[in-house]
Amino acid sequence: MLIVIGIVIWQFIVGTSEVLSIEEFINHLNNDKVSTSSTQKIYNGLHIIAGSYTTGDGVTRKFTVVFDNTQYQHYFDNLESFKHFMSNIRTLSQMNSTFVTLIMNLLPIFVLLAFYVWMFSSMSKGGMGGGMFGPGKSTRPREIKSDVKFTDVAGINEEKTELVELVDYLKNPNKYAQMGARVPKGVLMEGPPGTGKTLLAKAVAGEAGVAFFSMAGSEFEEMFVGLGASRVRDLFSDAKKAAPCIIFIDEIDAVGRKRSGGMGASTNEQTLNQLLVEMDGFGSNSGVIVMAATNRVDVLDNALLRPGRFDRTIQISLPDIREREDILKLHARNKAVSPEIDWKRIAERTPGFSGAQLENVLNEAAILVVRDKRKMITITDIDEAIDRVVGGPAKKSRAMTLQDKQIVSYHEAGHALMGLKLESASKVQKVTIIPRGNAGGYTIMTPKDESNFSSKEDLFASIAGYLGGRAAEEIMFGKNKITTGAHDDLDKATNIARRMVTQFGMSSLGLTKYLTMQEESYGQTKGVYSDQVASKIDAEINTILEQCYVTAIETINKHKDVLELIAESLRILETITAEQIDYIDKHNKLPKEVIEEKNRRVVETKKKESGEILEFEPD
Repeated sequence: MLIVIGIVIWQFIVGTSEVLSIEEFINHLNNDKVSTSSTQKIYNGLHIIAGSYTTGDGVTRKFTVVFDNTQYQHYFDNLESFKHFMSNIRTLSQMNSTFVTLIMNLLPIFVLLAFYVWMFSSMSKGGMGGGMFGPGKSTRPREIKSDVKFTDVAGINEEKTELVELVDYLKNPNKYAQMGARVPKGVLMEGPPGTGKTLLAKAVAGEAGVAFFSMAGSEFEEMFVGLGASRVRDLFSDAKKAAPCIIFIDEIDAVGRKRSGGMGASTNEQTLNQLLVEMDGFGSNSGVIVMAATNRVDVLDNALLRPGRFDRTIQISLPDIREREDILKLHARNKAVSPEIDWKRIAERTPGFSGAQLENVLNEAAILVVRDKRKMITITDIDEAIDRVVGGPAKKSRAMTLQDKQIVSYHEAGHALMGLKLESASKVQKVTIIPRGNAGGYTIMTPKDESNFSSKEDLFASIAGYLGGRAAEEIMFGKNKITTGAHDDLDKATNIARRMVTQFGMSSLGLTKYLTMQEESYGQTKGVYSDQVASKIDAEINTILEQCYVTAIETINKHKDVLELIAESLRILETITAEQIDYIDKHNKLPKEVIEEKNRRVVETKKKESGEILEFEPD
């Protein structure tokens, strides 16, 4: 490329012109044959004069003269004609024009040269996927040292116990080799997102003090596209050199999905095949343990799960109430927290929260404290943080008419009444009509006991609870005045009813489980059954929903006075707690806080009407 650039520069300077020596140029100059010319200093004392001269027969020819400082000074000092020529030559405009033209002509070449150098460099280094000059190499996962310990992981004590022997093996591999024991080559951790799978893998590496290779399944596929087999070999080769160590693959379902039955093998399948071979190929006491995490174990290839590859599967579920309390205490260690906070009560309010969500609750509470310029997290901050995690920040600036407030208060009161009066329903913890996200209000309900199983009665009560808001609207305003506020409730109720029919065998269709096939491109499910069965399933779902709706209507009609009190309390306080709801249910009257706020507003209204106060914003 440098040679080409040099040739281009020379061709631009010289072109088709005649190259004259300095003596020939002076001779033409003395004979007044030089017609036009320009000059410039190009490099390290080198000068160029380009122009044209007229021959004896009247032909104009181009010429170029190149000379250095020594020649220039000699001729300039001794030859009067050369001195006169150099003092009158038109150098400025033509020199600038020549320079600009030179740059414009060379610019595309320099751009191509820069692109070529960048492309050559990136491909020779491997780049994303190795490049054409490095087909056997790849950007491998970085080896790190984990500083996470088991004490930094709370709420999954049984799962930690399962992994203690892996730590012991990584510290003392010879002890197991002498006894002929084979430690699991691979450990697959299955559980919902945010339950601590990655954190637990880091804790194993941190406790054992070994190298930790971490990568996500999507990175695995991106790195190994087209050249997966050779790069898998490189990865395991690096791991063996760093042994004892842990290879952690997060979201392994991205690369370990079940192989198709076609004749050809896709890139993903080739990568999976090589991963299987490598896991089956290294020795049981090689010091390399593969740990992987997924929340879709059902889509993994069976060959990946067999003994000798992933020998052990550890189920990591959402934490129960005791585990949630431990997780909250763990994440509160480095925060200024009020000693009056009852962590058990907060754990009761957060059923179904993962460890990551609980950590986020305390982080949101800390942000609220900083925002208000206070020094300590209180129970009020944590309650607000829980609401933020569930429904987003409160939309206190959203305009809400008195009619909207009345509709939402009865709607949420209907949900709360189902929790109070249905024996199998969840317990009401909090009800609010403050908008959050897309919801005009919401009711927080927690299971009365955190069992791993739900009875048919429990599921019916859950559906009736979701339909309680729509039922309250119909009773209080009539069928023609019901609103769209129940759209999310209807969606959840329908999903429960569908699972009762298709998965749990809780309908007249019997014990058959009707499978569904996930349509990944749209995130929808498609039934793997006939159209006749689909029609029966739809009819059964509708029957269940209608039965539960009748239950909701009957319950609200029976306890309409309690519904009125809850709705009125919501319109006055906007948010009421479990204690206030229980008081209404037991005493059939408004709580003390509601009465005091109601009386205060009446007094202020009278003062405004009498002119004692000038401004008052009514409810």
